[in-house]
Amino acid sequence: MHILTIGLNYRTAPVEIRERFAFLEQDKPEALAKLQNTKSILECVIVGTCNRTEIYAVVDQLHTGRHFTKNYLSEWFGVPREEFIDHIYIKENDTAVQHLFRVACGLDSMVLGETQILGQIKDAFALSQSQGATGTVFNKLFQQTITLAKRAHSETEINKNAVSTSYAAIELGKKVFGYFDNKTVLVLGAGKMSELTAKHLHANGAPRVLVANRTYERAVSLAEKFRGIAMPMDQLQDALVLADIVISSTGSDDYVVTKRDVETIMRKRRQRPLFMIDIAVPRDLDPAINDLDGVYLYDIDDLEGIVAANMRERAREAEKIGIMIGEELVAFKTWLNTLGVGPLISALREKLLTHQQEAMRNIENKCPELTEKEIRMINKQTRSLINQIMHDPIVRIKEMSGQPGADEALDMFIKLFALENSFEEAEQEVEEKEASYIPVRHRRVLTEQQAF
Repeated sequence: MHILTIGLNYRTAPVEIRERFAFLEQDKPEALAKLQNTKSILECVIVGTCNRTEIYAVVDQLHTGRHFTKNYLSEWFGVPREEFIDHIYIKENDTAVQHLFRVACGLDSMVLGETQILGQIKDAFALSQSQGATGTVFNKLFQQTITLAKRAHSETEINKNAVSTSYAAIELGKKVFGYFDNKTVLVLGAGKMSELTAKHLHANGAPRVLVANRTYERAVSLAEKFRGIAMPMDQLQDALVLADIVISSTGSDDYVVTKRDVETIMRKRRQRPLFMIDIAVPRDLDPAINDLDGVYLYDIDDLEGIVAANMRERAREAEKIGIMIGEELVAFKTWLNTLGVGPLISALREKLLTHQQEAMRNIENKCPELTEKEIRMINKQTRSLINQIMHDPIVRIKEMSGQPGADEALDMFIKLFALENSFEEAEQEVEEKEASYIPVRHRRVLTEQQAF
């Protein structure tokens, strides 16, 4: 049994390749069902986003798992293997688990520390569970992954610092105003960056949005998205008087707002602070505006400087998450390595308790004068003795199960305690209990200590 990841992402494949391997939302159940029925696949989860397509699988053998998963990608998307083989990555066992942890925590994302990917992984896992595509291994692994990612974001500050230009503008605005309640936003131009920054400001509490643009119809279209007011450019002076925050990205070859313009409107504003963000190249706002009292002007370089500094902060927080990931990897490996020991421990416990029960019957037959209270006390003490006897062998067999030569150690353990028959019965009982949620092909593989 092995864990395998095969995928491609924004680092390994250009968008023209990635878009050919995008799972459509409505097709995901069918795609997952086909993957479930692929030879060598025991459990599987498909993670598909705009920046990555990844298949996580528990496979019986690595070489067959790699081969048939590549075939699956080729057949499902109708792309010959030679056209994508150079763009995929393959990760196995420890590396595959570590990769999943990193992806869920946002350490493998285009924007370091972003949280959207965690929701996408949760959805992918939920779909696989609902279709019976996960079993003991992935139920444990993905639940552990989700818990780890939540911890990473709550116990570190990896997503506390702005790492996009639009969010950097919000961060600056908070330093000036503290909050955006009752603030009016003026958007100059109707470009994507202006819209995105206005959207963030609106989401952070700015209740009023004014839009001024050379093409009035586009101003109306953007204003409607924020229930705002469109204004023609010839009313710019009036709009500047009303605004607390100005976002400009018009594509003009010359300054849209000059120092003299702002000097004029500041008198009408009664010196209310004015926060101005120039995200245009070439610039829309006269740099000399920054010399005026009560005016805070920032251009694209200022914002990118903040983004770069915040990225360094996120990188430091990512190091803390890296330590968490290392600890969780050890914990998962320990659990996985002892997975096949469960039936063995059950067999040993059952055998010793059977002997204890026989001994209790003999005691009751030979000592009929014993009271019910005395019998309960003897039963309790002998069961406690059984547990003490079992403790050290159980600890040792768990330790050996994670070391090289584990198969030989397990066989020796079975022979030393004469558990051959008991082990088979215990193994069958475990399979019956887990049959409702472990894929049929996976039940036997769970007890084989071949992985890691």
